[in-house]
Amino acid sequence: MAVGFLWILDASINISMEPFRALVADKLSDAQRTYGFVMQALIIGVGTWVASSLPWFISSLGVSDAAEPGIVPLSVKAAFGIGAIVFFASILYTVLTTTEKPPQDIDAFKANLKNQKKGAVGEIFDNIINMPNTMLKLGVVQFFSWFAFFSLWSLANPALTEHIYQAPVPLKENFDFSNKTDANTFQIENEKFQIASNKVGANMGIYGLSSMVFALLLTFYTSKRQVNRKFLHMGSLALGGIGFLLMYLIPDPKLLWLWFAFIGISWGSILSMPYAILSSAIDPNKMGVMMGLFNMFIVIPQIFAALGGVNFLNGLLGDAPIFSMVVAGISMMLSSLSNLLITDKNVINFQA
Repeated sequence: MAVGFLWILDASINISMEPFRALVADKLSDAQRTYGFVMQALIIGVGTWVASSLPWFISSLGVSDAAEPGIVPLSVKAAFGIGAIVFFASILYTVLTTTEKPPQDIDAFKANLKNQKKGAVGEIFDNIINMPNTMLKLGVVQFFSWFAFFSLWSLANPALTEHIYQAPVPLKENFDFSNKTDANTFQIENEKFQIASNKVGANMGIYGLSSMVFALLLTFYTSKRQVNRKFLHMGSLALGGIGFLLMYLIPDPKLLWLWFAFIGISWGSILSMPYAILSSAIDPNKMGVMMGLFNMFIVIPQIFAALGGVNFLNGLLGDAPIFSMVVAGISMMLSSLSNLLITDKNVINFQA
C-alpha cells in the first residue's frame, strides 16, 4: 500500500508541475529561456532544501522523532502535512494569478482546431511517433539521471545510515521482545537509527541548497552571456556521479555534505538545461504537448527503478545497501556521456 501511495504522490506531482515547464517557454522568448529555466531551478532548489531539512527542524522544536516499528514518527508526519499545504497553496496561487497568452492569430488557431481530424489521443500518438531527434536523445540523458535520483530518494536513508553512520535499520524479527535485554537493545539501536536518519535528511538538504547556489550563479551568468547548454549539463551530471561514488569510497560523516553538494549541482542542471535545450528544438505551437510528453522520460526510469531495477543492479555488486548509491553514480556517469548524442548546434548554443 505504501508503494502504491508513493506512486500516486509521484504521478500527481509530475502531472501538476509539468505544465509550468511549458509556461516558462510560453512566457519567455527563445533568448530568455535558459535564464528562465535556471531561475525556476533556483526556486525549486530553495524548496528542496527547506523540505529536506523540515523533519530535523520539527524534531528540534521538541516534536518526537521516535516511533514503534512500522509507525511513522510524528515529526515526519508533520513535515508531510506542511509540505502538502504549501504545495497546494503555491499551485493555486500560480493558477489564479497567471494570465493566459492568447494566440497571435485567433482565426487561424480556431481554423486549425476545426481541421484536426485525429482527436486529442490521435494527436498525442502522432506527436510521439514524430518526436524530434533531439527530444529522443534528451530522453536517454533523462532516463539515466532520473533513475539515479529515484535511487537517491528511495534508498539513500538505509544506505547512508548504515555505511556512514554505522546505524542500520534494526529489524524487529532479529529481536526477542520477551527478553528485556533484547527489547532494550532494540530501543537503543532504533534511537541511533532515528538520529542517523535525521542527519542524513539534513545532509540531503544540502543538495537542494547547492542546486540553489548553482542556479543563482547561472542566473547571473546566463542573463548576460552565452552558455553551452550541452557541455554545462554534461559536466554537471558527471560531478553528481562523482558525489554518489564518493559516498561509498570515502564514508566520512564530515564530508557527506560535500558529496551532496556535488549532487546538488547536477540537480540544478537537471531542472533547467534539458528544458532549455528542448524548448529550442520543438515547434512553439506544440510546446505544451511536447513538454508533457517529455515527462515520459522522467516517469519511465522511475517506474523501472521502482519495479526492481535498482535492487537488481544493486544485487550485482553486493548485498550492502550502499551499493544502490554506487549504481546511482554509474547511472549519472552514463547520463553525462549521453549528452554526446546531442549534436544540433541550434539547441546547444544560444545567446541567453
